[in-house]
Amino acid sequence: MAAERGEQVALRCPGSRGSDGLARYDLVLTCAQLDARSDAIAAGLATIGIVRGVRAVLMVRPSPEFFLLMFALFKLGAVPVLVDPGIDRRALKQCLDEAQPQAFIGIPLAHAARIALGWANSARIRVTVGRRWCWGGKTLKRIEAMGAGAGPQLADTQPDDIAAILFTSGSTGVPKGVVYRHRHFVAQIELLRTAFGIRAGGVDLPTFPPFALFDPALGLTSIIPDMDPTRPASADPRKLHDAIARFGVTQLFGSPALVDVLARHGAKLPTIRKVLSAGAPVPPDVVAKMRALLPDDAQLWTPYGATECLPVAVIEGRELQSTREATENGAGTCVGRPVAPNVVRIIRITDEAIADWSDDLLVGDGEVGEIAVAGPTATDAYFERPEATRLAKIREAFAPTQPSPACGGRLDAAATSVMANEAQSTPSPGTRIVHRMGDVGYFDAQGRLWFCGRKSQRVETADGPLYTEQVEPVFNAHPDVRRTALVGVGERARQTPMLCVELQPGIHASQQARILAELRAIGQRHPHTARITRFLIHPKFPVDIRHNAKIGREKLAAWAATTPSLSPKAK
Repeated sequence: MAAERGEQVALRCPGSRGSDGLARYDLVLTCAQLDARSDAIAAGLATIGIVRGVRAVLMVRPSPEFFLLMFALFKLGAVPVLVDPGIDRRALKQCLDEAQPQAFIGIPLAHAARIALGWANSARIRVTVGRRWCWGGKTLKRIEAMGAGAGPQLADTQPDDIAAILFTSGSTGVPKGVVYRHRHFVAQIELLRTAFGIRAGGVDLPTFPPFALFDPALGLTSIIPDMDPTRPASADPRKLHDAIARFGVTQLFGSPALVDVLARHGAKLPTIRKVLSAGAPVPPDVVAKMRALLPDDAQLWTPYGATECLPVAVIEGRELQSTREATENGAGTCVGRPVAPNVVRIIRITDEAIADWSDDLLVGDGEVGEIAVAGPTATDAYFERPEATRLAKIREAFAPTQPSPACGGRLDAAATSVMANEAQSTPSPGTRIVHRMGDVGYFDAQGRLWFCGRKSQRVETADGPLYTEQVEPVFNAHPDVRRTALVGVGERARQTPMLCVELQPGIHASQQARILAELRAIGQRHPHTARITRFLIHPKFPVDIRHNAKIGREKLAAWAATTPSLSPKAK
């Protein structure tokens, strides 16, 4: 893209502010500048030992420096390690300890935390983005100066070389480091381009920074929004609208919480032609409100996938709206049709590992089971988590009809050493990895995939299982309810299903008895929700940091188990 569109702006970031308090977006890099400066940084990093295969934690705010460093590390064949800074401190330390990084690149605050909290003690190479204090190493400014004028720095990487370790959000446990290989990123670029019809020259507002890394490869200009990316529900819609209008943004990526912010703000978005929202199911009312703000020919896509495999399936907002009635009647959430060339299948539900694929695993048509995916973006391992890898991956004999995406030349001894840690998880010739999504769902008669919830969050009652996404939307349709959460209390296979309820803001306590009575009446209209007779009102649900949308049902289940009353009248 630097060769084809050198003068095109690759990204704009908030910088100084005007008298109105709005960002000026005066931090700008063209494609040519992004290419040349990341080359210089790559050359400088190599001189201090950050070379092919070196794992480097990157803790830098969304800024030109973040993107320059990421592309520099990719060019070197080094392995950036990204951990969400908003997760629990103990979990963050565990993630960094597992990654065993040899380098730590961060802003001064990140280095101070590293010293104070004992993060990443294995990191002997240190780079500071900003002013360096007492921790040694070099500043990024010095690194770039050391590599000035070095020219192209593209390493001779192979498809199976590790490209990055990206930690999951940890919404259902301690985050796991997903091993991305270069072939996974190459495949993602192509799948995103074809699935959503992305064309070079557009302007994107990516509200989740890692997704902005795709934009230069797709020929898009990134406008990095003036917001805290770890708190999308708290974004200021005025600032988002300012950026969209000022730069003629044509495409927007955001979590459901971010889309909800814009939907509730209610201002039209005349330049937007494409919205992508992922990370959690998008509530039907949010889809409807957002669609009303977009031009008639605009598209609102809700891709389904996970850090381990993305995208898996997609559905456009118009079709999603047509499935709303079914969702609110207990069908689950329709996530659309699989993205080619993914192979998506439904297998029987088990919490045990499955080493090898067999067609005997498949369930019948329309039956709920675990969603399993084979495809070019299905990752094959978690870093230093062999048990998690064993539980999530199935090996399948496979004769490919097309070669893997090409990423470079031969595999040298250094790369072989880097790959040794994960060698047993990399598919051998004639096999492929089937990733178990940890989600349950089914296919309808039209070939559409329906999501019914997380496998680990199913409630196993004496009368059979209940799934969160087949229960909660039934009750979420109540106008006084913000959201609900199905949890199970008691012994597995004989759990008592309970519904935790978070009410809309401003609902007085005197209204709770009426609302609970109405929710019980709603539940009696559907076979599986009729089994739920116990309701608890919770003041504010715990949600994940990254998307502010995934409900912490495990925490709610523990809370529900300690409530003094479990009677049908429990509040």
